[in-house]
This record gives sequence, C-alpha cells and structure tokens, in this order.
Amino acid sequence: MNNTTTLVIGGCRSGKSSHALGLANALLGKKKIFIATSVPTDTEMEVRVTRHQQERGRDWDTAEVPVEIPGIIDEASATADVILVDCLTLWTSNLMFQGLDQPGIEQHLQALATSLEHAQCPVILVSNEVGAGIVPENALARQFRDMAGFVNQKIASVADRVTWMVAGIPVQIKPAP
Repeated sequence: MNNTTTLVIGGCRSGKSSHALGLANALLGKKKIFIATSVPTDTEMEVRVTRHQQERGRDWDTAEVPVEIPGIIDEASATADVILVDCLTLWTSNLMFQGLDQPGIEQHLQALATSLEHAQCPVILVSNEVGAGIVPENALARQFRDMAGFVNQKIASVADRVTWMVAGIPVQIKPAP
C-alpha cells in the first residue's frame, strides 16, 4: 500500500468505519494514527465515539481534530505507518459550523488534497455518501449535502483507491475492478 490514499465511502451503517479499520489493521507497522473529526454534542454521539474507540483498541494513537486535518497528516505521515481519518462528512459540517462558505471550504479541501498527495504513509479516509437520498427540505441541509458531495468528489479524484460500502460489502470503484 506504500503511501496510497484510500477513500471508503457509503451510506449510514454501511460498514465504512469497520472496513477502513480492517484495511488499516492489515498493514504492517505499529504506529497507527486515528484522526477523529467528531465533536460529540449529545449522549448518543458520545456512545458512538466510545464504541469506535473500543473497536480500534489500544494500539492506535488518536488525534481529535475537528478541522485541521491537513496539518496533522503533514506532521504525522513522516513517522506513522498508517493514518485513518474518520470522517470527512463530520469534517465538512465542522467547517460549515465555523461559518465558512463554499470558497472557504474549498481552501481547506485543497489543503487536504495537497497533504494527501504528499503523505509519506498510507492514508485511509471515511466519508458518507449523502447524495443518494431525497432532496432535503431546508436550505442548510441542501447546502451541507452539496458540500459533502463536493468534498467526496475532490478526495475521490486524488485517491488511489475508492471503495463503496453497500450493506457491509466493499465494492471497489477506483481503480475500476
């Protein structure tokens, strides 16, 4: 896998995080960095975070980074054996909560793409596919859906591999099987 970038994308509860963790754990090496973008704001999210921490185990170093993912990848990839980012969807919402508009988010996205291209270890990223459902009824939800889709397109374009998760089954879509 060398310094490849892998995007694991799919709907809610599709098995994205588990698959990405399995890919990362299959790599040789002991220095594993987990970049967590979640900012738990309620009990249910805290329970999810705790469950993910237990699934990872103690051999992972966790960096809680709601926004500045590119800097952590730049810094950590020189010494890490693998970096796992979970997830880009929450990262996008964190950027929006900071009041960034599309040009501001695009700047952060370009910085992320550049850090992925220069990463010195494998980087695996998880994201939700949010555009396959109904059109949201309010403007903010539509803006979020559109920005998440834009983020997914950009990261998929720079990723070496893209895996789409469907009902727990990984479907490789890049490179084409």
